[in-house]
Amino acid sequence: MKNELTFCLWFDGQAKAAAEFYCSIFENSSITSENPFVVTFELNGRKMMGLNGGPHFKFNESVSLVVSCETQEEIDYYWAKLTDGGEESMCGWLKDKFGFSWQIVPTILASLMSDTDKAPRVMQAFSQMKKFNIQTLINA
Repeated sequence: MKNELTFCLWFDGQAKAAAEFYCSIFENSSITSENPFVVTFELNGRKMMGLNGGPHFKFNESVSLVVSCETQEEIDYYWAKLTDGGEESMCGWLKDKFGFSWQIVPTILASLMSDTDKAPRVMQAFSQMKKFNIQTLINA
């Protein structure tokens, strides 16, 4: 790709701590460079930048990263790690301890939602959940 894309996350002095936290959770992740203002890191091959921009801007749910999970064990792992110090929300959404939003989503959800007969029951089931439960969605 000619013009590389990098996600930039604005922190209030916690960019390095956030990068270390995220890199500890995702495989194939590392901090690639750092200075007092910017920390660059890769999460599972995705380039990220943490900017120590100050208290002017806060994260909100309009931006999130989606983690697609094949198994319930993966969902449980990412949910536990990312909610440590953070907070749960509904329908697979959570905020980590830095206030950044994530969606922990089973990959099977798309196929369950494409079945027009089953989709309303699946939606009803997951609207009651915080963390997704794959078997409950399948059984809906």
